[in-house]
Amino acid sequence: MRTLITTAFISLDGVVEAPGGEPGHRSSGWTFQDLDFVPEAYELKEREQGEAAALLMGRVSYQAFAPVWPTMTEEFAGYNAMPKYVVSTTLEESDLVDSWGEINLLRSVDDVAALKEGDGGPISVHGSATLNRALSDAGLIDRYHLLVFPTVLGAGKRLFSQTDKEKQMLRLVESASYSNGIQKLVYDVMP
Repeated sequence: MRTLITTAFISLDGVVEAPGGEPGHRSSGWTFQDLDFVPEAYELKEREQGEAAALLMGRVSYQAFAPVWPTMTEEFAGYNAMPKYVVSTTLEESDLVDSWGEINLLRSVDDVAALKEGDGGPISVHGSATLNRALSDAGLIDRYHLLVFPTVLGAGKRLFSQTDKEKQMLRLVESASYSNGIQKLVYDVMP
């Protein structure tokens, strides 16, 4: 079984929307504003690219990443080379870019569960707030890689759903604090 890892830039109040400048949020680009750049705070992102065997995202994140990431040949060489899976009920094959390697459409959380059951290495989920909430509610996420920013955004898409469900315990497996206030938190989801 493959490991499903959610990776996110997240505000202290749980918002994951528009961290890199994507349209739609009034504080778009909040990860790169008002904080000193501390390279070691982003080491986790580089490591993820080397460890992942596939990239998973929802439609909105795909449409934000697809025009940009393929052009970032040095920064995202690993992601650009690996297979990508997009969960969408509305995209068609003809909507997919042809400059970003292998891209596969999945239509449901059940399709993601089937992908997890197959052979291969870890699957990294980027962006995709709506997809992440559905995957969490379905019990499919195995690990969280979180970079928590010392920012409170108020409104915005959240990483965790508000579904009334049984509590889910996490085990902290790695953490660090950086001089700019970012916290790295890596959690395994307990069975």
